[in-house]
Amino acid sequence: MERDILRQLDTWKASPHRKPLMLKGARQVGKTWALKEFGRTRYRNYVYVTLEDVAPGVPSEYAQLFEVTHDPRRIVANLALATGQPIDPGETLLILDEIQDCPAAIGALKYFCEEAPEYHVACAGSLLGVRLARDRGSFPVGKVEFLDMYPLTFSEFLRAIDAGNLDSYARQIDSFEPLPNLFSNQLEERLRQYFSTGGMPEAVLRWAELMDVAEVDKVLSDLLDSYERDFAKHGGASLFAKLSLIWHSLPAQLSRENKKFVWGLVRDGARAREYEDAVEWLADAGLVMRVRQNGGGGLPLSAYDSASAFKAYCMDVGLLRRLSRLDSSAFSLPDGLFTEFKGAFAENYALQAFAPQLDAPPGYWTNEKPRHEVDLLVQLGNTIVPIEVKSGTSVDSPSLRYYARKHADATPLRVRLSMRNLSMDGDLLNIPLYLADRAVSLIERALRR
Repeated sequence: MERDILRQLDTWKASPHRKPLMLKGARQVGKTWALKEFGRTRYRNYVYVTLEDVAPGVPSEYAQLFEVTHDPRRIVANLALATGQPIDPGETLLILDEIQDCPAAIGALKYFCEEAPEYHVACAGSLLGVRLARDRGSFPVGKVEFLDMYPLTFSEFLRAIDAGNLDSYARQIDSFEPLPNLFSNQLEERLRQYFSTGGMPEAVLRWAELMDVAEVDKVLSDLLDSYERDFAKHGGASLFAKLSLIWHSLPAQLSRENKKFVWGLVRDGARAREYEDAVEWLADAGLVMRVRQNGGGGLPLSAYDSASAFKAYCMDVGLLRRLSRLDSSAFSLPDGLFTEFKGAFAENYALQAFAPQLDAPPGYWTNEKPRHEVDLLVQLGNTIVPIEVKSGTSVDSPSLRYYARKHADATPLRVRLSMRNLSMDGDLLNIPLYLADRAVSLIERALRR
């Protein structure tokens, strides 16, 4: 599969200020594959070392190589001897996988940055975000670069299922003219498929090979089971039950008209102080995407985030479908793709599409009297853009209008994601859901215009 992360890795490789890299992302989004593919295609060779504990409390045989010395060149020499492969500056990509299980290796990245920058070192790991959040005090701050990896976007999905011509067409759109039916109908059909499969690489591969939803469901069920095992293995006894309860509450949270996270849907009588650490864990693990309520008061956007009110979405729309036990046949109905769960799948998909495009997480905005809600607020440069996600073609945008009137001096553009065709009507840009991966570039073009 052609993954967009490879272009970001190219930029990292070419940078004169390159530091050791940490590739973050949820389990099974393709981090290890991406680093190996990058090493295979961009370097003379790559050396892959896994630092995963061989058993609870039993470290990898390679872990000691990082514990006996802080000298990066000695570490490289020992790794070369241990693996039987050369590790040459600029010619070899050294991949340290499951680095979260070896604190000494994380600490060694500081010395690679300061004393041996000629070596190209890239790291990945399951639940790496959880470990880094827990051990912030011992992390080599400022000595490491980060990249986030996500499930396949819809654009990557198109290329993976041999529909790359549609992605190529979408990439060259440079005006706000409606798409011809020849393309829009095909893109909508493929989007229905994407809502069923999601973007987890194994699920997409199974669909590309077999076109069998039952096989896709098996993959997604296995992934969900593996996450449950992670809750027990890495969350510990104190968190396991809470993690599972919150994870399984996501469909109920998103089936509500008002999708603000409600603790009582996790368990009767549940309170934030009991469960907020579990939500934090799931977010650090990349399994849950949080969108905080935002006051929309100005720049920077994050300064007006609420500390307590948020929405929680699943990191992948296919996993959300399987977690909800919703049969994929629902998406074959004329409006099934858009109406199930009160538009939650469209919102989840939109957020999933925006995540790789934004430097900072979006927020959402509400007004109580009269009741209005804008699904997403994003900051692009010094402009805050309100975005509403509609789950079909019958659309109205009273909340967008109300927000624009309330913030007239700071709202040059309103954006609606829906299944209507691409259009620009005054200050309202309508982006079809199947072009959500291009949303930021289209918004920036509209702002310049």
